[in-house]
Amino acid sequence: MILTTLSALFAGGVSATAAAAPTAVVCNKYCDARDPSLSPQDRVPVTATVASRSIALHFDDADAMGWASIDNGAAGDRVWLDRSMDGGRTWGADSRLGDTAVPSGGRGWRTRMYNVDDWGSQNVGALRACGQPADGAIACTPWARTTWNAGSRSTAAATALMMSYDRGTKLFGGNGWWTGANSLTAIIDNIRITGMGSYRYAIADTYDKNINAQGGQFRNEYLDDTGWWGLAWIAAYDLTGDRRYLDTARIDADHMYANWNSTCGGGVRWSTNGNYKNAITNELFLQLTSALHNRIPADTVYLERARNEWNWFRDSGMINSDRLINDGLTDGCANNGQPTWTYNQGVILGALTEFYKATGDAGLLTTARGLADASSVRLQTNGVLREPGEGDTCTGDGPSFKGAYVRGLGVLDRQFSDRPYSVALTRWANSAYDRNRNPLDQYGPHWSGGSGTIGYGCQQSVLDLMNAPSQGADQ
Repeated sequence: MILTTLSALFAGGVSATAAAAPTAVVCNKYCDARDPSLSPQDRVPVTATVASRSIALHFDDADAMGWASIDNGAAGDRVWLDRSMDGGRTWGADSRLGDTAVPSGGRGWRTRMYNVDDWGSQNVGALRACGQPADGAIACTPWARTTWNAGSRSTAAATALMMSYDRGTKLFGGNGWWTGANSLTAIIDNIRITGMGSYRYAIADTYDKNINAQGGQFRNEYLDDTGWWGLAWIAAYDLTGDRRYLDTARIDADHMYANWNSTCGGGVRWSTNGNYKNAITNELFLQLTSALHNRIPADTVYLERARNEWNWFRDSGMINSDRLINDGLTDGCANNGQPTWTYNQGVILGALTEFYKATGDAGLLTTARGLADASSVRLQTNGVLREPGEGDTCTGDGPSFKGAYVRGLGVLDRQFSDRPYSVALTRWANSAYDRNRNPLDQYGPHWSGGSGTIGYGCQQSVLDLMNAPSQGADQ
């Protein structure tokens, strides 16, 4: 079932005494306050009731506008729209748009039409309809939006993710760093797969705003963070052909290599402030160096680093007897037995696929398939992928893990003519869509359904899932 807890969350939060606030008129194809009688369509995605009144949100999908109505009421009942540009978290001056009352002798009324998005300001919006019987309580529908930039499962998920893109920091969630790199990668993949380029601006905006942040060139003391950003810029280069993205990815890989040392016989350390050797950092290094070799003519340097990385990682002991990868190594250089996070199982699949393209060694795909066979079965619960220790929130690092997993699994899947993982990917995508989605196409943490909050980490993960072209989620 659809996440009822999310709908309930979005329906609340209006004061019965809230006064209409001035708001700037938004103009896209048409300007705010257009007459609904001019709409060629009338779709009602969500409704609410209060004191026998029916409140409905109406959409003109062709023009990306909406209006509100109240019916079965009486003179003096009020109806209006709220508009949010951050996924329903706030609506500020965009409250009580078109606020109007049922006229004398009437039982129902409607507002004028208002735009959902503000294209000129790159704001991705949502609307809800609210109503109030005369001297009664307020009720609002859940937030929803038109099908503009949301005509398929994956583009709808991408649009919902862009509601978390901060126009000030140019990062997802306001300050998401490595998780922001993953969100940007998911958006780039969606552009490449669907051809919908509406959010292409986020690539250059993110780069230009943050190129000098932290250590510069998207480097910092955490080498896995650097690896995520390096791969994001590889994806950006592949899409745009802009050389500066490839140059930054190269600087990121060199920064990681500068932190390769002899502890436990090799490998890139997790942080510049210690010598912990973990799986994710080294998987990212393998994928990034392989990707650079595949994009730099006559390269030998990055290929040699990739070879050394794989030889070390393969023999490090982090791959356990179940063919799952634990988090890292102990001070004694043994498998530390820490959780087999999904992202550790997924990044290696993308890395080995990229390394295979660099070397032509089919044995790498055989190894990757063995790892994928194990993880795609062992990490399921009731037939759906579940993170070890999966919680009910979408904050922190963990909610991004499953996205990295399915991204890597999808990349590997496309290397085989029999598409061995497409059935599982399709099943997980269908389950998330049917059981874990609200009317705004925002998703919670549990793809098999259940209560939970929302956030950009969960949204990025499900966009990665919907992006996998072999799983047919957009059909």
